[in-house]
Amino acid sequence: MVIKKRSEIRLSSVLIYSLLLNSGAALMWPLITVYMHNNLHESLTVAGIVMFIMSCFMVLGNYLGGIFFDRWSPYKSALISITIAMIPIFLLIFFNGWPSFAILLFVYGLGEGASLTILNAYAAKVQSKSTRYVFNSLYIGINVGVVVGTTAVGFLMKFGVPVVFSVATFFYIILLLMTVFDFNIDFSKAQPHLAHKHNHQVMEKRANPLTSKLIFSICMMVFCVYLSYTLWESVMPVHMESLNISFENYSYIWPINGLLIVFVQPIINRIGRHFKMVNQVTFGILVFALTFFMLTFAKQYVSFIIIMIILTFGEMNGLPSIPAWIDNLADEKQKGRYQGMFNIFMSFGRAVGPLFGGILVEWLNYGFLFGISGLLIITSLLYVLWENRKFEKYEQS
Repeated sequence: MVIKKRSEIRLSSVLIYSLLLNSGAALMWPLITVYMHNNLHESLTVAGIVMFIMSCFMVLGNYLGGIFFDRWSPYKSALISITIAMIPIFLLIFFNGWPSFAILLFVYGLGEGASLTILNAYAAKVQSKSTRYVFNSLYIGINVGVVVGTTAVGFLMKFGVPVVFSVATFFYIILLLMTVFDFNIDFSKAQPHLAHKHNHQVMEKRANPLTSKLIFSICMMVFCVYLSYTLWESVMPVHMESLNISFENYSYIWPINGLLIVFVQPIINRIGRHFKMVNQVTFGILVFALTFFMLTFAKQYVSFIIIMIILTFGEMNGLPSIPAWIDNLADEKQKGRYQGMFNIFMSFGRAVGPLFGGILVEWLNYGFLFGISGLLIITSLLYVLWENRKFEKYEQS
């Protein structure tokens, strides 16, 4: 069967793809530690090592996905990536003992990482809307997927792990079919992006040699942000239990985060159009960072809820615009590479975060951990603003 090439990628396809991809991933992440500890009787340390290695495979997938998108075939890269992610999920239905569970997770991480980068690169090619609008919409899709996946896994786990993997496999089969029919795009016929039509600089711009340094500084900030963000998933439950706040109460905090993003993000997107992207990102990341200093004083459950609401407000302003900012900076032939770099630093931050948090808590205490996390984010933000200032000076010269 010959699949006819489309002339452009549709925003609806990208959003549905993001929803399913993140729903499938969200089905996996919460059960890994619980299943390894309770069913496979492995220590939490071993579970942490497995998650770290899987994250490293995701980083490798991020890199390879960006390279293959730019230098080979976006369509074939997407097909291979989603297939690599789907096969181990299917095999886990039948082979979920030790060590096959861990080995299949590593393969899954490789395919998932590549698929995430390729999805971002495809999103950057959407012509019907501005890049900023596309990535803000994509961010909502990601969080809807996380809410769907994390809610579903809690319900499905009582029927057994094979059922969870069966549902996840179903998601990935749909993703594979979507890739086959919707992602066969002839990018050679693509018109200049809508974002450039609204840009007063219609004339061809000279290449800015500071672009790569600015993008690298943005990715370093992304690393610091996600390193700190994962503390909410790793050390926070233990910290809150030490304050006599139950794990059940801790789990209620995440739906607040997801629902706020789903319902408030569209409003912030509309308001954000009236501000420069760098200003909105700076404001959001600064608010995000300040919540970690607030955590050093939090003792009551209501304090953690308020901090999560403020953190989510900063997250909604700062994080969705970052891939769009990177896309606007990147040369047309390097968009996949730089989206890959963004996902690499994000994945690596998620991989290092739990290890970083555990070490600092063991050596120092929670207050130092949260304070250092906030300082890391602010320092990385200042680095971005410094590089952006040099970048803009060159643009104006």
